[in-house]
Amino acid sequence: MMKTAVIFAGGVGTRMHSKDIPKQFLKLHDKPIIVHTLGLFEESPEIDNIVVSCLADYIDYLQKLVEQYNLKKVKKIVPGGNSGQESIYNGLKAAEEVGNREEDIVLIHDGVRPLINEKTIQDNIKSVQEHGSAITSVEAKETILVVDDEESIDSVPDRSHSRLARAPQSFYLKDILSAHERAIEENKYDFIDSCSMMTYYGHRLYLVDGPQENIKITTPDDFYTMRALLDAREDAQIYGLEESTTTD
Repeated sequence: MMKTAVIFAGGVGTRMHSKDIPKQFLKLHDKPIIVHTLGLFEESPEIDNIVVSCLADYIDYLQKLVEQYNLKKVKKIVPGGNSGQESIYNGLKAAEEVGNREEDIVLIHDGVRPLINEKTIQDNIKSVQEHGSAITSVEAKETILVVDDEESIDSVPDRSHSRLARAPQSFYLKDILSAHERAIEENKYDFIDSCSMMTYYGHRLYLVDGPQENIKITTPDDFYTMRALLDAREDAQIYGLEESTTTD
């Protein structure tokens, strides 16, 4: 059994207002965001392979980054698709090519979420081994409103029973690939993430806790928040502060 990180980095970053370069290639602390993310899985002793689903026009550029930063676990870079769902599917097919469909575990992760930690990776793998799935999540700190198409409040879920789904979202490769193949057969291309797809097809999913700072860089505000969080991590290392001050 191998454990493969499937990183999807196919977004063009329209909400980031970065006209010249996609958000995953913007630099934080002098390194592209995608390199920060790939480095987490490169350094994890739990991860055997990394595959990346990338914007087709940036595959050569990403390959150069992989070589520049000595990311030896990156085994394949494949073109992304027209949607997140299609990009993930392309990455899963690449994972199948470098591994074993029947036995392997895949950790599906956003290229623009560079602030998970090794415990998150380990907890995902353990949950898949014990339960068949792992959905990284955090507690909802604010009230969630469910609205209708007219933006009127439809319901207010109990916050104590609400979670925010994040990443990685992890499964046995055979299970998540089968779900994707079924979705293609049924012409369903609007699943927002793997969690939604697996729930739709009747899989019982299990949660693991992730760090609160595991945000997705989507807007300029997210970018500056991420930079501040990286600054805090760096300061903690320099001044010997407890890691829990930035990961709780």
